[in-house]
Amino acid sequence: MTIKSNRLASIDVLRALTMFLMIFVNDLWTLIGIPKWLEHVDVNTDGMGLADTVFPAFLFIVGLSIPFAVESRLKKGDSTFEILKHIGFRSLALLIIGFFHVNLETYNPEAILSKPIWEILITIAFFLIWLSYPKDFDKRKKQLLQGTGILMLIILAAIYKGGDAAHPTWMTHQWWGILGLIGWAYLLCSSIYVLSKGNIVPVIISLIALIAINSAFHLNYLPKNLHFWLIGDGSNATLVMGGILAGLIYKKNSDKNSSLWLLLGGFALLMFIYGFSTRPLWGISKLRSTPSWTTICSGITLIAFMLLIWLVDIKSKENWFNSLKPAGTATLTAYLLPYIHYPIFTLIGWQLPEILRTGGIGIIKCLLYSLIIILITGWLEKRKIKLKL
Repeated sequence: MTIKSNRLASIDVLRALTMFLMIFVNDLWTLIGIPKWLEHVDVNTDGMGLADTVFPAFLFIVGLSIPFAVESRLKKGDSTFEILKHIGFRSLALLIIGFFHVNLETYNPEAILSKPIWEILITIAFFLIWLSYPKDFDKRKKQLLQGTGILMLIILAAIYKGGDAAHPTWMTHQWWGILGLIGWAYLLCSSIYVLSKGNIVPVIISLIALIAINSAFHLNYLPKNLHFWLIGDGSNATLVMGGILAGLIYKKNSDKNSSLWLLLGGFALLMFIYGFSTRPLWGISKLRSTPSWTTICSGITLIAFMLLIWLVDIKSKENWFNSLKPAGTATLTAYLLPYIHYPIFTLIGWQLPEILRTGGIGIIKCLLYSLIIILITGWLEKRKIKLKL
């Protein structure tokens, strides 16, 4: 049994499935009367729902892609400095988008612009700045559009008003938002990988160190005033570094079937053992980002990855996922589209009848919504409207 040549197909499909689930769980807030296991678990509850597994899976996939992305740039002749510069710009873009998104949570209703209008405008600005412009696109027009996007963000930031009437505030980084958290973890882990020259030993050492930091944080072994501004509590970076290790294992053993399954399966088993054996110490909690949550979710994503290696790379069933493919190739576009849809519907004051937002029917609605967003993403991608950091 030999893995076919398209070795990135399984990662693309895994990314697409994860984005499909992310859009789905992000739409659950519109429903009532749905099973608790679909939603996020409360902060003090030991356990997790489906929604608690999606973000860590995405972080893990970010790591999975890094060895292949770096190899591709090296083949193009990029130097280490050029690759690190590219990583820096991508991270900055994620941090900027996350920074604006997180400030939506504290938007003041008395601001100059209504929240839906501000949300739509920042999303348009993101598209103008980070659109993957065709190679034959007029250079001056591209610079004009990107400059317009940057100017829009500056103006929208300047007029931002958060807090309430008694305590108005300007924009703050808060928890950086989903994309911001990804940006910090990506910056740290991809830089470590590039500087280690793709050597697996530093990656393993870094992963162990990050798990140790995450564990020490929850055991209160670290000084209260010690702030790892780049690492945080170590959970997000652990997930990305775990993905890098899995990607390296895949890259180095894709032509050795028995070794590949043994190493990936053993890796997943170790993650599960650590996660469940230490559960009594801190519980499983996404909102507290406990080591058990981090490692168990790593194990779950590894199992999903192994299944897709077999199904997509070996059995060549990639076409089974064609309808979801845009979510794997234009992922950021798919993620940002709801930031246009939701505010538009808020502005016009329209929502589906309650019967379509309740229970099983509501769940089907969310699944269809996720699929529609991905199909729109594919439609836009065919017309060369796709974001690329």
